Amino acid sequence: MRPLDRLELWVGVEPTVSRIGDSVQDQLVLSGFHERLEDIDRLASLGATRVRFPVLWERTAPNGLEQADWTWPDTRLARLAECGLDPIVGLVHHGGGPLHTHLLDPAFVTGLTAYARAVAERYPHVRTYTPVNEPLTTARFSALYGHWYPHARDDHSFWRALMHQLQATVLAMRAIREVNPEAELLQTEDMGLVSARPSLREQADFENERRWLSFDLLLGRVDQQHPMWSYLRWAGATEREILWFAENPCPPDVLGLNAYVTSERFLDDRVEHYRGGHHGGFHGGNGRRAYVDIEAVRVQGHPIGGPCGRLYEAGARYGLPLALTEVHLACTREEQLRWLHETWQQAQSARADGVDVRAVTAWSALGAFDWNSLLTRQVGHYESGLWDVRAPQPRPTALAHLARHLATGAELGPARAVLEGPGWWRRADRLRFPPEGPLHAEAPDGPPLLVAVPGRLGGRLLEACGGRGLPARRLAPGEARPALEAERPWAVVVAAGAFPDPADLRALAAACAGRGLPLLLLSSAQVFGGDATRPFLESDAPRPTCARGVRQRLEEEAVLAAHPGALVIRTGPLFDVGETEGFAAGLLRALRAGRPFPALAGVAVSPTFLPDLLHHALDLLLDGEVGVWHLANAGAVSWFEFAGMLARAARLDPRRVRAVSPAQVRSPAPWPALASERGWLMPGLEDAVRRWSPVPAVRRPRPADTRAPEYAGGRR
Repeated sequence: MRPLDRLELWVGVEPTVSRIGDSVQDQLVLSGFHERLEDIDRLASLGATRVRFPVLWERTAPNGLEQADWTWPDTRLARLAECGLDPIVGLVHHGGGPLHTHLLDPAFVTGLTAYARAVAERYPHVRTYTPVNEPLTTARFSALYGHWYPHARDDHSFWRALMHQLQATVLAMRAIREVNPEAELLQTEDMGLVSARPSLREQADFENERRWLSFDLLLGRVDQQHPMWSYLRWAGATEREILWFAENPCPPDVLGLNAYVTSERFLDDRVEHYRGGHHGGFHGGNGRRAYVDIEAVRVQGHPIGGPCGRLYEAGARYGLPLALTEVHLACTREEQLRWLHETWQQAQSARADGVDVRAVTAWSALGAFDWNSLLTRQVGHYESGLWDVRAPQPRPTALAHLARHLATGAELGPARAVLEGPGWWRRADRLRFPPEGPLHAEAPDGPPLLVAVPGRLGGRLLEACGGRGLPARRLAPGEARPALEAERPWAVVVAAGAFPDPADLRALAAACAGRGLPLLLLSSAQVFGGDATRPFLESDAPRPTCARGVRQRLEEEAVLAAHPGALVIRTGPLFDVGETEGFAAGLLRALRAGRPFPALAGVAVSPTFLPDLLHHALDLLLDGEVGVWHLANAGAVSWFEFAGMLARAARLDPRRVRAVSPAQVRSPAPWPALASERGWLMPGLEDAVRRWSPVPAVRRPRPADTRAPEYAGGRR
């Protein structure tokens, strides 16, 4: 492959078909990509040149090639061609093929080889393939740690799973090239780095050598002199099995590195430092020492090397073309932006230093489900990507705007400002434990967010900004307009009712509009009356029945008239951790004192957990959203039902909550229930109440492999 003139943007969707026991979960179905042909046009709109595209064996031919259904890949690959997107076709992605086989089955090799030939014959125009994504990582998770099917937990099974995947890769590419001699292999692998305390340096050295094993085997480099030879022989590999790869090399045309923040690990034998809760680590050992394998970013004083370090290492080791083939971070929006932007800049720096880096891949374009548990729990936990699928149609986030900017130079919008600050992996608040070595950290930087929000709400917003590395300054309403010139903010947040004189709010909105500054107004459900038979949507006309609601409606109208690009967020009654006033605080005081607590029944409300509101509001602001949005935790309930949920979460007696009807009490100002026709971003109310609970959850450390082999290798 000849070098490229410039760094390319590639894109990919998360396609894993995971198998945990007898349960199968398809990411393409969960994200809706399976159904929406128009998603191809969305990907093409970024200006990307190539797309990592799944034509997965278990999806296309689950019951054998004779019964293969090519309808889905036929239509999608045709649309890709129409859009000018070059596919990098993946055949297996963290899976083990159809249900009739698995990674420890020799038939996996012959089955995938036959499928690869069929794909090449049907799509002769496809020129780049990844027959198996991350074979080493998949072998570890499926056959060494037991997380994924077939749930083995021994070194011999690890070798069998790795061998079968790599044999299948070699033979699949051979079959493909018999159809298309110009076909290229792009081989991907998760690529991190392991550090350790001095007593565990031998373990770290082993891990750092093992991470290259899939590439070394494909390149035919593993023989009796290779550092991993003795381990593989100890694990049960025969000489013939290992040397088969030296006799049948299949050098990748491009090495694809998938480098995540958590791919860099630290091994610590001071296990007593990590007891008493979940800390992002795995308790385990190598048979000689017990240790904790933890995210390096949480304990090391110096920052992680990140993708740049891995590019230099791979470039020096192999001298082959490289690409970063998965760039994704499950976090708040500005951190997602910083990670992609920093990765792009690091790739550019490596290119400038002579490393042959071809592309950076914006991964998980439509987000991903349940990867926070490595797919071991199917609870629907969603992390958004370039688009957020929690909407009637996928909604582009600021990450899509950044990807388009990197590819084409398109305007970036409000997200540009937050790129000046360091990501959490470079700030001091990344640490969860005393640092190992001198602390090197960067301070938050960049233009501020101006906050004209009084009381606890304003204070909690400042805290949320601080946790996200977003400089913010709190202002009195009268200070807001003058501060626009002095502070040069990237956006302004105001609360309905904060301005004694509505004219000042209107003037601030006009001033923001004149400067092209995003403005967020926090309003509430009280702009509606309490007589609806269903939750109110954004398109419903406000009809307030209380003085506060009337004022908020007027302020919404004034802001949107003066600044049509403003964002107005309506929410329900708020509850928060540690509050001393409000419904939840009153309930706790009453029940702890043994008193009954009256709560209105029969009237639906949308209680909203304040941290959820603030974080999703900031995400929407960064995404450049405008107009009216409703944000409330999913699940409208009555005040009586809500009180019962809170009581149970606090381990108090819910029987002391007394249901009362509107006729029995002097009804307070109505808080009608909310729903959204724009997007359902907020977590469910039950989940929010669990996180609100003043009773600490019991969390146990996650186990790693604790069996004790004689070999000193061990595992992560």
